[in-house]
Amino acid sequence: MPAESANYLLSVNRFAKSLRAWEARWTQSAAAATLFVLQLFLNPSRANLRAGMNRMLRFFTAGESHGQALLAFISGLPAQLPIDVKFINHQLRRRQLGYGRGGRQKIEKDTADVFAGVRHGKTIGAPIALRIENRDWVNWEKVLPVEAAEEDPGMRKLVAPRPGHADLAGSQKFNYHDARYVLERASARETAARVAAGAFAKLLLREFGTEIASHTIQVGHVRLEKPATWKKIQAVSADLDSPLRCINAAVQEKMKAEVDAVLKAGDTVGGIFEIVAHNVPVGLGSHAQWDEKLDGRLAQALMSVQAVKAVEIGGGVAGAGSFGSEVQDEIFYEKSVRRFRRSTNRAGGLEGGITNGEDVVVRGYLKPISTLRQPLHTTDMVTKEPVKAAYERSDWCVVPAGAVAGEAMVALVLADAFLQKFGGDSLAEMRRNFDNYVQQIDEF
Repeated sequence: MPAESANYLLSVNRFAKSLRAWEARWTQSAAAATLFVLQLFLNPSRANLRAGMNRMLRFFTAGESHGQALLAFISGLPAQLPIDVKFINHQLRRRQLGYGRGGRQKIEKDTADVFAGVRHGKTIGAPIALRIENRDWVNWEKVLPVEAAEEDPGMRKLVAPRPGHADLAGSQKFNYHDARYVLERASARETAARVAAGAFAKLLLREFGTEIASHTIQVGHVRLEKPATWKKIQAVSADLDSPLRCINAAVQEKMKAEVDAVLKAGDTVGGIFEIVAHNVPVGLGSHAQWDEKLDGRLAQALMSVQAVKAVEIGGGVAGAGSFGSEVQDEIFYEKSVRRFRRSTNRAGGLEGGITNGEDVVVRGYLKPISTLRQPLHTTDMVTKEPVKAAYERSDWCVVPAGAVAGEAMVALVLADAFLQKFGGDSLAEMRRNFDNYVQQIDEF
């Protein structure tokens, strides 16, 4: 056989083999696609979950602490949801207040500039985008330029990482011998964008009667020992003049003394805040898969807030050292409202990863922030010599502010759970679905 003919036959065989392999892959892909479509029709939430798209409400933030601005993007809210910009800015103001805040709060006047997704005071079913100006940018424009520039010898490099901060781990991860870019994004300044996004989620929840509020139960060694009623939590949460948002005035004075003491010592102080979601319907979340459990989602969301090192649902910490008969909430039926009720709420409104109709109660344990006026020992990232940790202008107590950021995260998770449960491209459609479900619960 001539060489040319042999080469031709070899090429044909290779092409045929490739074609058969492609056909096999196409058959597998077509089968997978068909299965996915069937799952989507039979169980849309499960199909989305397995495809990694298990969130109806998505948001993300961008921006650095001393950059031009912070940005937030929210996608998934139904059309025709009324948006109150004053309410959003009120939430941002709440975040800036609190006893123990530093000088940055005197510079910034956080307000949300909504530039997409809202027209004539209502959502339009499109992604929402907003911007929060950083007024401090004018002092950092030469230090953090967008375009390439010759390195300034006076540039504010940070080579002495602060213990407890993302400085060193982040610098090693991204291969910087300067923690400036790490701390700019790791800073809790980013929570301003979360609070703005969370305000949109709160507006959705309010349409269905669900409200969220928070209060401080511990600062340093001073703790509020008595449980708080919803009305008291709601009142102190809205009180812009309350220094630490503690419901008990005498306890709050002791908390203030704790904050004063750490300021004098060049130290910082942490604490515990409690977030309560009131009038939450039964049935949000699921026991069916680990990542559908609502308590797990809330814990992850709250743990993502800077400096939060532990999360508690209901009376989880005390329950771990108790007997079962002392922990479980006994069940009764209230005929007048046709609802099952619990005599107590140690479960924090969640059983098996599902809301049970009681208030959802979540606590965030906030460590003292990492920037100290009396810095701790560290090691220079460049010289590897022992030095004192860097100091950046900072707060010394952020418990009330952390609570507002925590509220935002709880609101975003609950709003997503509402959307998963009740769906709808418009608010009217979502309300119909919700009303039908309420009727189902009435008739249970």
